[in-house]
Amino acid sequence: MADEHGGFENVRENVDGHPMWNLLSYARPNWLVLAVGVVASFVTRFARLVPPIIVATAIDRVVLGSGDPGLLATAGLVPEGAIAGEAARLALLERLVVIAALAYLIRSATRFVSRYLIQSAAQKIQRDLRNDTYDHLQHLSMGFFANHQTGGMMSILNSDINRLEKFLNTEFRQMIRVVATVGGIAVVLATYSPKLALIALAPVPLIGLASGRFLTWIEPRYKSIRETVARLNTRLENNLGGVAVVKAFNRHAFERGRVADQSQTYHDEKVGALRIRRAFFATLRLLTGVVFVLVLYVGGRDIILGNPGALSTGAFALFFLYLRRLYSPMRRVGKSANKYQLAKSSAERVFGLLGRAPDVTSPADPHVPDSVDGDVTFDDVTFSYEADHDPVLRGVSLDVTAGETIGLAGSTGAGKSTLVKLVPRLYDVDSGAVRVDGTDVREYDLQALREEIAIVEQNPYLFSGTVAANIAYGDGAALDAETAAGDTDIETRDRVVDAAKAAEAHEFVRDLPDGYDTQVGERGIKLSGGQRQRIAIARALLNDPSIIVFDEATSDVDTETEDLIQESLDRLIDERTAFVIAHRLSTIKDADRIVVLDDGEIIETGTHDQLVESDGEYAGLWDAQADRDGSAAVGDD
Repeated sequence: MADEHGGFENVRENVDGHPMWNLLSYARPNWLVLAVGVVASFVTRFARLVPPIIVATAIDRVVLGSGDPGLLATAGLVPEGAIAGEAARLALLERLVVIAALAYLIRSATRFVSRYLIQSAAQKIQRDLRNDTYDHLQHLSMGFFANHQTGGMMSILNSDINRLEKFLNTEFRQMIRVVATVGGIAVVLATYSPKLALIALAPVPLIGLASGRFLTWIEPRYKSIRETVARLNTRLENNLGGVAVVKAFNRHAFERGRVADQSQTYHDEKVGALRIRRAFFATLRLLTGVVFVLVLYVGGRDIILGNPGALSTGAFALFFLYLRRLYSPMRRVGKSANKYQLAKSSAERVFGLLGRAPDVTSPADPHVPDSVDGDVTFDDVTFSYEADHDPVLRGVSLDVTAGETIGLAGSTGAGKSTLVKLVPRLYDVDSGAVRVDGTDVREYDLQALREEIAIVEQNPYLFSGTVAANIAYGDGAALDAETAAGDTDIETRDRVVDAAKAAEAHEFVRDLPDGYDTQVGERGIKLSGGQRQRIAIARALLNDPSIIVFDEATSDVDTETEDLIQESLDRLIDERTAFVIAHRLSTIKDADRIVVLDDGEIIETGTHDQLVESDGEYAGLWDAQADRDGSAAVGDD
């Protein structure tokens, strides 16, 4: 169920378990790569802690010549005791330089390994998640697409999944940085001075509590922001897609106002979230400042007064070098909490979409026929698009023999298009049954059923690509051949050309700048409406279906072209079951039977001559078109 704007507020209800645990499940195939990357990241962080220790040792042992051993001496890397004489001090300095060089070498190597492995794993997770989400989206039922805006779907497939990749790529490493840096510094500082270490690390639990509170504050705001972004994307996509209508009606100011309203809403919500973020980060900076002042005072006082446990000069410098290192990861805790909440909000939408089950699916043991004859039966069919709406079809019963051509007529909203959508199971009936060759379509394997049915709509959709690729879309093997790199397969191109000839499209295609290799543009914008319809007819014919549906398929062509297409269609549907929804009633007057619908019910059935003689609804429609010289159009659903 979508919101009134076709958004995705309620999609989160479909999430099974915690969304971030679901995200981690996509990391399992890459666990070895991630494990090595994590270990390398920890080594990188520990290697970064070595240079300050070297500086402290150099100050105490090389510069001052004191006997304070320090951690390096404890670890056996440098000699203990006082260093006397220039030669000994130079030798110690050289050893410290070697240790520092090794630390930087290790840091550089492990940094490369950790970043490469973690980032490559994040890219793989992003790829798999986007592929799975797109594939799942493609299998959702038509009702889902009717209730959700394309802009919202694009926001999930792009913005949300990209945010999850960025979280894994960046914030995952930052979490390692916080744990390794804070943990390593805590151990080193506690070794030198437990008292000062306690002061330095006291804010850490406070930051943890503050971060938890921050998540509570920011969570509802980021959920709202993501939905606002989806609505803004939808508005922009609608306006850009309908730019011709906007220009034709001079509604620039109106649309600018609608976009401005959505942008202002996004601005207000974003600023509100920014206010909370800035306050949180300012608090973190204040805490680190307090720690710096306390360490300076307590440590300095101990040195001046010579108190037991007072730090050496080098160790005192080490504390401040490490405090500087603590500042960044401590502040990063808040940023990571912020990024986590953003990622969680996106994960809820992504896995909520993945958790949405299709309304129409193949049964557990589907019927897969060797061939389909084309008998179609509508048995007391009742259907509505929404459960709480009036039915669009009411008790419709109709038997269609294989190879029969059925013309469907009726006024706008009569249910003609809806009726034929039930045959390929674009929707399922509320009651009754639709049968193909005597088997309920709900028992068929969906793919096997739809492979035998082709639909040509009034406003056919063409994909950005060549004319040939759009025609080849009707056959999987032909499509693979047309879109493969290299020379076009001659046999495939001949099949495409034959389908175009049958649809009376060959002549105009041949005259295009690059013939069948001409790019049609987005949604086929470079072609006229009639040309798009003929390409769509050719696409359907290449599929060689047992059942074919023409839904106002010649509405955008001139009368002469319609006559040519009609001649071809008469030959092509001779051995196929065909449903023809008429834009012009002359299109269906030679149909084997004409079925007239009104308000979702069949009110007349017969041949053209029989229906005209009966002086009923069809006769009235026919006379109305005849009075207008056959140019009137009878609307459809």
